[in-house]
This record gives sequence, C-alpha cells and structure tokens, in this order.
Amino acid sequence: MPGDGPWMGGAATTTTEALPFDVIDLTPTTIANYRQPPQIDRPSTVSSLPAGGRIAVAPGDALKVRIFEPYEGSIFPTIQRPGADFGVQRVTDDGTINVPFVGTVKVAGLDLGQIEKKIAQQVASSGKAQDPQVIVEFVADRTHTVMVSGDVRNPGRISLLEGVRTVVEAINKAGGPSGIGGQAPNGVGANQFEVVVRRNGQIILQSQYSDLLAGGDIGLQKNDEIVVRPNPRMFTVLGAVVKAGNVDMSKHSISLLEAMGTVGGLNDSRANKTGVYVFRMGDLQNNPTARARVFRLDLYQPVSIFLAQQFPVLPKDVVYITNAPLYEYDKILTSIYRTFSIVGVARGNVLTTGF
Repeated sequence: MPGDGPWMGGAATTTTEALPFDVIDLTPTTIANYRQPPQIDRPSTVSSLPAGGRIAVAPGDALKVRIFEPYEGSIFPTIQRPGADFGVQRVTDDGTINVPFVGTVKVAGLDLGQIEKKIAQQVASSGKAQDPQVIVEFVADRTHTVMVSGDVRNPGRISLLEGVRTVVEAINKAGGPSGIGGQAPNGVGANQFEVVVRRNGQIILQSQYSDLLAGGDIGLQKNDEIVVRPNPRMFTVLGAVVKAGNVDMSKHSISLLEAMGTVGGLNDSRANKTGVYVFRMGDLQNNPTARARVFRLDLYQPVSIFLAQQFPVLPKDVVYITNAPLYEYDKILTSIYRTFSIVGVARGNVLTTGF
C-alpha cells in the first residue's frame, strides 16, 4: 500500500542485530536523560588587547606626526596655529619613518607615546627647537587588524584600534550577517549562521552566531580571521501532520511539542496518537560506533504533553507521525472497492457491447 513513511510495527524496545538502532520509550523516568538545561546568558571572554594599553607600531602602519613649540618665531608653529602637520608617514619595512627637520626615526616596536618622546628628543638634540611638543596618531592601521569575510554586509579588514575587542564586535563592525533580522527577502535569524575563527592557521572557535550572542564570544588578536557562513539548523517532520517538510530552527532549542506545532499539529483524520517517533542519528563524527536512536511517544496518555514539552528536538532529527490503523484499513478497503468498481464497469461494457 502507498504511504508516507516506514511501518513502525517492527520497532521494539530492545535492540537486535536485525534492528541497528535503539528504541526508547519517552516516559517520566527516561525523559530525565534527554532534558536540556535552559540556555543562560553568560559573560563573554574579553580581549587580551587593552583598550588604552600599549599598541606597538609595525611596518605598514601609517602615522601622522605634528610638532609644536611653545614660542613664536621658531621653526615649528605654536599649538594655536596650523601648519605643523607633516602629512602621512608610512612605516617602512625596516621599521622607520622620515620626519622633516628631524630625519629618520626608528619606530617599529614602539607605542605612540614612546614615538612622541623619541621624536621630541631628536628635535631637541638637533638644536632646532626648544621644548618641542610632539603628537603622533594612527592614520591607517595595517597590522592590528582582523579579517572578516563570508556572509557579512561589509567584508574586509577591521582595525582593533577602533574599539573592536571581540568576535561579535568585529562582525557588527562589518555590518552583521547578511539577511539577519528579516532585512532581506528571506531573512533568517542568528541561529542559522556559523562563525569560524582562525588564529595562526588553527581553528580556535567554531560556533553558531546565536551561541556567541549568548555569551560564547571570545577576545581577538591581530591577524585573526573570522568567517561567517550559513549553517541552517533544521529538522524534518513526516507522516500524518497538517504540513510535512523541513523546518528551520528559529531558536537555539525547540521542544517536540513546539516542533509538532510548527507544522500545524497532527492530522486529526490520519494520525496515530500512539505512534509519534523521533529518529536521531548517532554521533558519527566523534563516535563512529554510536548507534542511532528512535524515541517513541504515546500521546494517548495526558502526561505525554508534559514529556513533549521537555524533550528537545535537535538539528537533523526526523519527527515521524504514523498513520492510525483504521486509516490503513480504510486505504485497503478503498483500494478493494476501486478494483471491484473497475471490474464491474468492464463487465457492464461487455454485456452492453457483446465484446
């Protein structure tokens, strides 16, 4: 007979060689082993790069140098007058910059305060200025950056000097994941994106974006690579439901009761309320010998509603609702009736036409 799923009459609560999966009845006793704790936000790990700490200059950085003097009539203007800006000074491969009236200054490995002090000493020692005041600023950061790529609105390099300290802050600086929050025609949630962070060629983080928002965020270091990519988390519902198909998980955890509700619930004329099954593959990646499991729920019992509220549906699970036996019998009787109807019509045609 035609159908929309397997026949579950052979499923038993004990495993055999011919049945390569475990069948587990969901009861008030067994549900305790599978109940997931509620997701609780936790503090994020902060970056080891301090917001106002020492940031060393490296080759490739671009600096702006300004020099002032406290008195009029000197080579350099006072701080009230413009003209002390010597333009952008790019740090060369040997770690130096060339400042007019000062000469070559070794800046690699020094922070901005140390560079200011060093330039002031060189100017004072040359006798060209008295009590010079030096201000050095970053114009373009080429070394203290992280790379954000993938499904973000503005991929590219982001400077840690702009106040970016964590992975989430870097993703937000890049405009956030594409299409999140329903801003795209097929907008999706944070639960449908995966974030991968590489450091020195090694993956140090691979997590759902929603988990980072819940407190799984980590601090960044320069040259980290952040990749945001779609990773749809969904489950499948088959059998005697109002609308079968794949269902996106709109939040981190969804219960079996919510899963059945997202597809309109059970089909009242077809569903077998004692035959609700959840198929779950074993952990093939971390434990190749792990057996698959089939969870069975009997909705005939009132307590099953509470069990369905506590049992979590995981990504890639298959929720299958079997047909009621009476519905299967009805399919058989309908097929028999159609067969006899066709035979009766054929015989009637023979009697009428003589053939």
